[in-house]
Amino acid sequence: MWNPAYGSDVVEGHVRILRDLATRHREKQIDEDDVYVWWGKIRSVNRQKPLPHLQKVLDLEGELKGEGDVVARELQLYLTDYRSLYVAHVTEITPDDVREDEGEGEHIPALYKEADINCDCWFRLMDIRRLISDDTLSVVAELTKLNNTAYHDRPVSIYGGMVDLPLIVTRPDGARYFDADVRGQLTDGRHWVEFDGERGGIGATERELRENSFGEDAWSQLDPAARVFIATAEKLYRDHRADAAFDFSPVVIDLAKAFEVQTNSLLHRALDKVPPRDRFVNVKGQSADAGKGGPYGLSELAHIIGESREINEALKKRIAPPMTAWFTASLPAILKELGKVRGPAAHSVQLDRSAVQKLRNQYVGVGCEGELVRLAKVRIVAG
Repeated sequence: MWNPAYGSDVVEGHVRILRDLATRHREKQIDEDDVYVWWGKIRSVNRQKPLPHLQKVLDLEGELKGEGDVVARELQLYLTDYRSLYVAHVTEITPDDVREDEGEGEHIPALYKEADINCDCWFRLMDIRRLISDDTLSVVAELTKLNNTAYHDRPVSIYGGMVDLPLIVTRPDGARYFDADVRGQLTDGRHWVEFDGERGGIGATERELRENSFGEDAWSQLDPAARVFIATAEKLYRDHRADAAFDFSPVVIDLAKAFEVQTNSLLHRALDKVPPRDRFVNVKGQSADAGKGGPYGLSELAHIIGESREINEALKKRIAPPMTAWFTASLPAILKELGKVRGPAAHSVQLDRSAVQKLRNQYVGVGCEGELVRLAKVRIVAG
């Protein structure tokens, strides 16, 4: 679903509550099930009739469950003030006024406690991720990845089709944002709302990278987490490059995570249409389905892509030219070399400016085409 927010302060009010609850959970003060906030679909005072597609919105909750208690899919709520874009993890939708049960509880922002606020329905949000910060052009590009079911499945546009909000949308690329294993690898188990809170102020760096290094198309193809890691690394490097005594290890760690995020995403998408029998590979002494497992680290990715003959041959058919040879032959060596540097950096071994500068230039693209730029240009063969 997609719903424009009323302003950044509205989203931030929900974020603050979730961030506080997530911190308390990490400190073992509350259970993880208690980390949630309610988002209400506020009814316009100018609309007297019920929301026309309310039942369709409510029916989405039924798609959450598979057999038994297995979660069948990830239900997402996209929120935007047109300058920034967020995605929230929805686990419940109800037409009942949750304020009657929650009362003055900590799960409802103060906004909804005003007397004249009425809501068509409520969404229970367990986590919120910031996809884009302070960049309207990137928001517009990101929204085109969503298809509006009420507008002939056309890509979402802020310039048309804005009728009967929230929009019910589909996502052809099947992107998931709240996988527990991925979160565990990238955020050390913290909720995304906490992770984003520690990485503020990178919006200008993201815009500069999009406009002057990667280009519009390549930047938009990167996983949102990869963009955050690249921008965080670049900002940290720029802020401290004049300080020869500064420990630049976090720059390498963030660049390494960007490679991991994007490569895992491409690997899973590329192998999705490959027969399961051709996807299995030995990882750390165990047989694993490379198309479903992971997320994998740098050395594991290098092994899967470069050393497994069956998978390498399958990838040659699934990675579109002209990046086929680079992804299947050159990338494994890049990942392996980066892993040798990232290992010590992650274990409190300080890296000096000159060593990190060389890697940063090579990956982001200073005086050359960056390896991360090349990675962003990798496409999967359609069909």
